[in-house]
Amino acid sequence: MEVDFKKSLYNEALKIGIKLSDDKLVSFEKYKEILIEWNKVINLTTITEDYAIIMKHFIDCLEVIKYIEEGKKVIDVGTGAGFPGIVIAIYFGDKINITLLDSLNKRIEFLKKVVETLKLKNVELIHTRAEENAHNEDYREKFDIVVSRAVAPLNVLLEYDMPYIKKEGKALLLKGSNVEKEIEEAKNTFGILNCKLEEKIKYEYVYNEEKYDRNILIIKKYANCPLKYPRSYGKIKKSPLK
Repeated sequence: MEVDFKKSLYNEALKIGIKLSDDKLVSFEKYKEILIEWNKVINLTTITEDYAIIMKHFIDCLEVIKYIEEGKKVIDVGTGAGFPGIVIAIYFGDKINITLLDSLNKRIEFLKKVVETLKLKNVELIHTRAEENAHNEDYREKFDIVVSRAVAPLNVLLEYDMPYIKKEGKALLLKGSNVEKEIEEAKNTFGILNCKLEEKIKYEYVYNEEKYDRNILIIKKYANCPLKYPRSYGKIKKSPLK
């Protein structure tokens, strides 16, 4: 489907109550172009058609900015191709600081190109494993907000994410339609990691006449995580928290 990219993104963002300025629209278009170009060489996304990128990546990720306040320190754990981290960085500009963490160096190299091209001054990139870096005192419990999208089942994701957040901080987790099952399977994990599900926000978008049901889980951290968490990758994989 051929579209006027900036006009379509502007109109779709308006539908969810977000008005994008001209400079932000230019940045999103450049981001899209770099994504498509690099995707020819490394596997970043299976979504490559312009309107699909608008709906399935940009609009989906823009939903989360409604729950982020200016001045906050944010980390995107398992950022992949920068979703939602780069979207957040473009939207807020220098009004927040965001760290993007990923375990694959090829993705970090791609993100370096995006950050450099878009002149994003508010982004830190880290090539590391989430469960290892969470024990680094420079990052453990240093963030107001952690975000993650399409990384792992909730019980696993909580163990990766919660150690990064300060006490009274929150996680914003973008999830699909199977979220109720994930919440049930993680019901004891919340208590183990000293956090609780505060709100589940349903939203949807339509692409090619198909409706996609999505959710944002807002999880509040009420006390510091026990120091033993997160465990090693092998232990998390072998016996995920229940």
